[in-house]
Amino acid sequence: MTAITNHLPTAELQALDAAHHMHPFTHGDGLNKKGARIITRARGVTLTDSDGNEILDAMAGLWCVNIGYGREELAEVAARQMRELPYYNTFFQTSHVPAIALANRLAELAPGDLNHVFYAGSGSEANDTNIRMVRTYWAEKGQPERTIIIARKNGYHGSSMGSASLGGMAGMHAQGGMPIPDIHHIDQPHWYAEGGDMDPDAFGLARARQLEEKIEELGAHRVGAFIAEPVQGAGGVIIPPDSYWPEIQRICDKYGILLIADEVICGFGRTGNWFGSQTMGIRPDIMTIAKGLSSGYAPIGGSIVSDAVAEVMNGCEFNHGYTYSGHPVACAVALENLRILDEEGIVTRVAEETVPYMKEKWESLAAHPMVGEARIVGLMGSLALTPDKGARAKFASEPGTVGYICRERCFANNLVMRHVGDRMIISPPLVISKKEIDTLIERAWRSLDEAERQVRDEGLMKAAA
Repeated sequence: MTAITNHLPTAELQALDAAHHMHPFTHGDGLNKKGARIITRARGVTLTDSDGNEILDAMAGLWCVNIGYGREELAEVAARQMRELPYYNTFFQTSHVPAIALANRLAELAPGDLNHVFYAGSGSEANDTNIRMVRTYWAEKGQPERTIIIARKNGYHGSSMGSASLGGMAGMHAQGGMPIPDIHHIDQPHWYAEGGDMDPDAFGLARARQLEEKIEELGAHRVGAFIAEPVQGAGGVIIPPDSYWPEIQRICDKYGILLIADEVICGFGRTGNWFGSQTMGIRPDIMTIAKGLSSGYAPIGGSIVSDAVAEVMNGCEFNHGYTYSGHPVACAVALENLRILDEEGIVTRVAEETVPYMKEKWESLAAHPMVGEARIVGLMGSLALTPDKGARAKFASEPGTVGYICRERCFANNLVMRHVGDRMIISPPLVISKKEIDTLIERAWRSLDEAERQVRDEGLMKAAA
């Protein structure tokens, strides 16, 4: 079977999309008026749209296509598994080979004593699992009052009721009655935007110590866990100061609360190690996984759980699970994805070759007149756009106005680079080559230049008061 290359004209596809397809995180009327970009195929780091444009995908889909597009091995594994066992559940005291094999491999890869896997269909589902697991864990230990989970403002943990409550995004909390009870938030470790005149390390300690202050405020006997991304992804690739995570770990240890590392974006090579927890030197009790687990080729997520937590959870009946928990096709695809990452040395190559090259090129963008900061860890990078570099100033316009202009110029230049407010972010496939990095940087420069001209022409190059 060959790829479907013949399709309706773009305008007709856009009309059908507008008529029937409701998009996530989208103003529907605005998109329907503009028309969606229709992606028809992809290979490596390159997307092709319905008009034949070839686009460098510097976001790896949605942070997930770590091994790049078009790997036939994953299609073959999926087809073979569908013929052999297309579906069976893991309820009712049953299991199957793909779920067993993948759990074993994840236990081998995960750091420390993270040796147990509870499957989900996505990161959102997995973080909903974590809420129930934390509360059940403490109830089984005779401390049912420890129901509170502390998270961070501007963190992202998914978009279901539970996971979006864990996340600290005000726009999400404004819709649908979130956060749910007993979820509390502390400030993010975002020195560039919120550090003022403080030294970064002093700021990192101050933000970490908000966790201790919040625990004391709420009562240590009521707090069950703290959840955070090693590096905030959807919040704008916020890389914490070096002082931050060691202090967070100290506080979690001191009060005996569980540490949940949301590795949905950071996991499977994104930060230059298999997991962001290794990059940041932390010891989580639970890790949330998804995205890069299958490189986005099949929907799958899960929670990797420590021996101590699993021992307690295995002592009771955990009344929780999903129809597609440990779906055999998704597990088989994920296992093949992990094989490719490992046997082709992709994670090692990222750390030793790709990251140093990308870091040098990416940080050179800080020389642009509209860039106040260019930060990167592994293959997660961000640019802070500003009208005044020296003051780290925000634009006077509504947040995101300038970022959106820059994003549109990126798309016009066949580069997928996302904006979060007035920050531009990237997360390319781990297989990106040095030549492709050069193309990414060249298109980024051109887009920044064009955005700056438009911002100046529209009178937007003004700092907030």
